[in-house]
Amino acid sequence: MATEQNQITDGMHLMVDALKMNGVETIFGVVGIPVTDLARRAQEVGIRYIGFRHEQSAGNAAAISGFLTRKPGICLTVSAPGFLNGLTALACATINGFPMIQISGSSDRNIIDLQQGDYEGLDQMNIAKPFAKAAYRINRPEDIATGVARAMRAALSGRPGGVYLDITTAMLSTTMDADAAQKTLFAPVEPAPRQIPSHKAVERAMVLLSQAKKPLVIIGKGAAYSQVDEAVKEFIEKSGIPYLPMSMAKGLLPDDHALCAAAARGLVLANADTVVLLGARLNWLLSHGKGKKWNADAKFIQLDIDATEIDSNRPIDAPVVGDIGSSLALMLEKLHEKSLPQFTDWLAEIKKTKEVNAAKMATKLACTNLPMNYFSALKAISDVLEKHRDIYLVNEGANTLDDTRNVINMYHPRRRLDCGTWGVMGIGMGYSIAAAVTGKRPVVAIEGDSAFGFSGMEIETICRYKLPVTIVVFNNNGIYRGTDKNLGGGDDPSPTTLTIGARYDKMIEAFGGAAFNATTPDELRDALGKGIDSGKPTIINCVIDPAVGVESGHIGNLNPKTSIKI
Repeated sequence: MATEQNQITDGMHLMVDALKMNGVETIFGVVGIPVTDLARRAQEVGIRYIGFRHEQSAGNAAAISGFLTRKPGICLTVSAPGFLNGLTALACATINGFPMIQISGSSDRNIIDLQQGDYEGLDQMNIAKPFAKAAYRINRPEDIATGVARAMRAALSGRPGGVYLDITTAMLSTTMDADAAQKTLFAPVEPAPRQIPSHKAVERAMVLLSQAKKPLVIIGKGAAYSQVDEAVKEFIEKSGIPYLPMSMAKGLLPDDHALCAAAARGLVLANADTVVLLGARLNWLLSHGKGKKWNADAKFIQLDIDATEIDSNRPIDAPVVGDIGSSLALMLEKLHEKSLPQFTDWLAEIKKTKEVNAAKMATKLACTNLPMNYFSALKAISDVLEKHRDIYLVNEGANTLDDTRNVINMYHPRRRLDCGTWGVMGIGMGYSIAAAVTGKRPVVAIEGDSAFGFSGMEIETICRYKLPVTIVVFNNNGIYRGTDKNLGGGDDPSPTTLTIGARYDKMIEAFGGAAFNATTPDELRDALGKGIDSGKPTIINCVIDPAVGVESGHIGNLNPKTSIKI
């Protein structure tokens, strides 16, 4: 803003004013040249700034904040290396459909374009384009409002995604008349308009459903993002169709709901004759809808906001292109006009399989061997979390991710946050910080020891902001497991071996957090309960048998192995 003395402003101040006008409440970032004063100015006008130790974690926080709020999360970085550090998170936001804007300072355009070797000189906008839904550069302060508005609209409209916004050093320091600058400011009107599907498409889908004998609804995180929770619940319960929640859609309906078929996943995928994809994609997470896991004759109904997603892996018999809320509203109208037939035999078959699988899981969870394995540790965690159903659960790892997803039930939407579409590690601490800041509830992060290492330094950030985050590190001394040997016989550890007997809990003591070392289920229950109840930053070093763990978890088939015996 201008002062009374000079009646001028500059790009730095105007940029913050534009963000404020667009409803930005929090910025996640790492400061330095040329954006340090931008962060200071944001604090001055009431925008909360959360300063990280690494830009990738700040970007992950911005991305998951966008998922939780349906507003673009903002990540602020310095130029060149800082920009590149944030780019992984930006790419993940785009592939996951999370609205996020990465704002990075950049160096002198004239020197960059002639490749004359400027400080941190990099053509950031063009580098970002392949990884973002859109990328823009603001060169003049009078264009700031337009640049921010375009970034907001791009991040939110259609399928959400990551947007890169380049702000040059020269633009940030350029001055202009304050009154003229204020007149340029605006916020976009309805940046994410409803997209209503055709009635013909809805009719086609409902006709197909009425002919089904063994239907299935697969709920994806696109449905969770849409925040039309009651419509999803009504559609499932009114139709009587069993559903399979994808990982980040768990809790949209409670995992203990009678129509939840998660415990009979193999059965329903192999036998469903009609599949409704509700904000879910037929990507690798669903074996692309092909192969022995699937009924080759199944018919598909797909509700998606992006028409290019239709037919991406299998022919879609009834595409319904529109936003999830509008599409479900029209389908519910049809359901109220004419109910679907009962699926009594199909539901009975699913129930029987669920009971068999539940008994098998109960046996795994009852293990009393020490050191703990994944299941005995997760049973202890589950006992505690059943009393804290409203917490946010952040989860990453290989076996730690797979087994947690199968054991820990979720009861509220958008409370399970994990590595998503790409399965990338390193999201843990960024997601935890954003959930605590944005969701204003306690967070429990269940981390593999390898996965924790990607963003572990952010425990200082968690302590600095006094966030209610309890981190459980499943420590089996290695990537996948800690018993691999150096095949060359040397002194170096194997490629998958981490420090034996590491005490991750000791790390947080340096920053004033609470530390626990748990070697038994009872110790783990006690430590987790104390961590959650205290509302203070906490790490629990959860000692797991080094020999447990399957290489690459449930996706070992994607990890090539040598065919030559060593």
